[in-house]
Amino acid sequence: MGKTGRTNKSYPEDLKLEAVRLVTEDNLAYREVAKRLGIQNKTQVEVWVKRHRAGQPFVQEATRKGKPKTKFSSVEEEMAYLRAEIEYLKKRYPNLHGE
Repeated sequence: MGKTGRTNKSYPEDLKLEAVRLVTEDNLAYREVAKRLGIQNKTQVEVWVKRHRAGQPFVQEATRKGKPKTKFSSVEEEMAYLRAEIEYLKKRYPNLHGE
């Protein structure tokens, strides 16, 4: 998460392409390109150029952390999964259930 008070600024695709062009074709410095195009930080231009050279899209997909979602084809399948999970937890932590 970002720090309080910060906002993420998004830039249009054509501005990103222009920034990459200025760096790669016109050999301008990252800082100069950022200043000329009104981009908040030169590091953002560096990231765009790096992604462009690697053939990656400018916007990265957000990666999800934590337990992956499990998809079920039916309610019965989900119930069986949850019952098995409960049984596993009872065996793993026998003192937690009230039996």
